[in-house]
Amino acid sequence: MIVITGAAGFIGSILVQKLNEEGHLNLLLVDDFSRDDRQRNLLGKKYIAKFHRDDFPDILARMHADIQFIFHIGARTDTTEQDTAIFDQLNLNYTKTLWNMCAQFGIPLVYASSAATYGMGEHGYNDDHDIVKELKPLNPYGRSKNDFDIWALQQKNEPPHWYGLKFFNVYGPNEYHKGRMASVIFHTLNQIKASGQMKLFRSHRAGIGDGEQKRDFIYVNDVVDVCYFLFKNCPAGGLYNVGTGKARTFLDLATLTFNAMGLSPNITFIDTPQDIRDTYQYFTEANMEKLRAAGYDKPFYSLEAGIADYVAAYRSDRL
Repeated sequence: MIVITGAAGFIGSILVQKLNEEGHLNLLLVDDFSRDDRQRNLLGKKYIAKFHRDDFPDILARMHADIQFIFHIGARTDTTEQDTAIFDQLNLNYTKTLWNMCAQFGIPLVYASSAATYGMGEHGYNDDHDIVKELKPLNPYGRSKNDFDIWALQQKNEPPHWYGLKFFNVYGPNEYHKGRMASVIFHTLNQIKASGQMKLFRSHRAGIGDGEQKRDFIYVNDVVDVCYFLFKNCPAGGLYNVGTGKARTFLDLATLTFNAMGLSPNITFIDTPQDIRDTYQYFTEANMEKLRAAGYDKPFYSLEAGIADYVAAYRSDRL
């Protein structure tokens, strides 16, 4: 059996779909399934059972002999949340528990790290283990992810194969429940539908124009393809970037979304909210050499192709 935590969420539910498409129906889904706004993410998916995340460690202790692999995708991902106790509980300590149990029972583990660990990019965006202690995340979410990466690299007892995936800016279907934390593409689609225009954050940094902030946007289909590659091939363990390796501007993103909807761009700018202005990343771009060297040779969706597929899903009500 294969376990997916965060299974009702954005990436987790698409991973469940990917595993189903590859013929894996013996899935155990772990999440907080009490949220009604995420129930549609699992419609039509095939699995054996669902468990609340709080109950799963005990279940893992009882069922470990039957579990082949764990994808720990669940996490608290709100970059505006300032209560470190929440992140310590859900992102740090819970993941330590799963790690230790996977090490004890010999179960391979993929866990979700984040590009938020890189902070302002002072040390670049290289998934090099030597720089992890030097990174300076900009918020408690990023710090919780980096704290776990640091801890994992210090452990002598490891799962037989383990991968900490530094997800960059993921977008795609099944993120409607994420509210403010959903991708800019999702918000663009909804703003265009509601008002015929899109508002982007104004630049507050000299030398960078409005809308010229850049991120490495990666389509969720690529993310789950990487997860499946690691499951099937088990290359050398460690931290791996999961991006496209090509930064694009928010202006590109918004313009391409209008184009995919068959509309002329209508883009305006608003001030970046004060609560995130000081911790706002103006550039991210994954160095993808490690994953490529590990044997992953599938091309990533271009922003053009990813947005076109996403808009087609939006129009067909697949979101």
